[in-house]
Amino acid sequence: MSSLNFLTQMIMTNTSTLYGELSGVEFRSLFSNGKMDGCLVTQPNTLTTPYGTLVPQYEAEDMGRRSVKPIYFYKDGSLKSIALQSQTNLETPVGSIPAELVTFHKSGSIKRIFPLDGKLSGFWGWKNEFALASEITINSPLGPLSAKMIGVQFYESGALKSITLWPGQNITIQTPIGEITVRKGLAFYESGAIRSFEPLKKIEIATPVGMITSYDNEPNGIHGDINSVQLTEDGSIEALSTVDHAVEVFLSEEISELFHPGVKNNVCGDERKVSVPMKVRFEKSKIMFHDNPKLSFDLAQCRFEVRQMDMITKEPIYSCAG
Repeated sequence: MSSLNFLTQMIMTNTSTLYGELSGVEFRSLFSNGKMDGCLVTQPNTLTTPYGTLVPQYEAEDMGRRSVKPIYFYKDGSLKSIALQSQTNLETPVGSIPAELVTFHKSGSIKRIFPLDGKLSGFWGWKNEFALASEITINSPLGPLSAKMIGVQFYESGALKSITLWPGQNITIQTPIGEITVRKGLAFYESGAIRSFEPLKKIEIATPVGMITSYDNEPNGIHGDINSVQLTEDGSIEALSTVDHAVEVFLSEEISELFHPGVKNNVCGDERKVSVPMKVRFEKSKIMFHDNPKLSFDLAQCRFEVRQMDMITKEPIYSCAG
């Protein structure tokens, strides 16, 4: 039986925590050791934390936050995540950040901050949330960065790990491969070196096999922790996505394999064709395609030729109206 198995209680009660007593606890779940895993509160409460006094969400203030969200704890009783009743400024290693939802490392240091915590639905979409978002300035390893941010993530040490930008937001940064305008997200190593970023426009990158134009027309995910252009800690290229170039791998003078971006129909089902990016990764003196270890080749034992693709494709369109 897993140690995370828990009992559930549905009674109104008061509960003691490491941060003070919670009143109006309507629902709580317990770990097998009897420690509280999480709970809902329906009355105003204050929790005293190293980041100040926090008031857990006890009622929905507006249409965008209709449901009350639970507070979660680690098994030792330390705070894991908390949705706040109202947006609260928290002092962090990168400056003051407004928060509606906060998650913590087990040590108590902040893990993630979400300035807004709306419940997206058919009635409340990301554009409604974006209209409520305000520009935030943080002190990053690259200097001050200002934008509307969905979230900010930290290492347990307090070092900045990543930022996630709202759609339509971008920032211009200095990278080991030049000045780049970034969308979606930007991630750092704990040392402060750039780990990954999502370029706003196509950029040319010098790789061990030649110049490749990097751009992902459909960056995956909703956070900026992992992006299509990835760098090693010393600034060398580690991975990229391309819709413009193919790479031919010559295993011998007579034998070669060609790797290239793909093509698919637009999501709306019309006649529009869109590119499927090819992922290229460099590690341990090898090149890998599509993050598939079976498509990995030794850089020293093969010859490589980068080729321009001539596919007639367009940018993806996600709105199928009209």
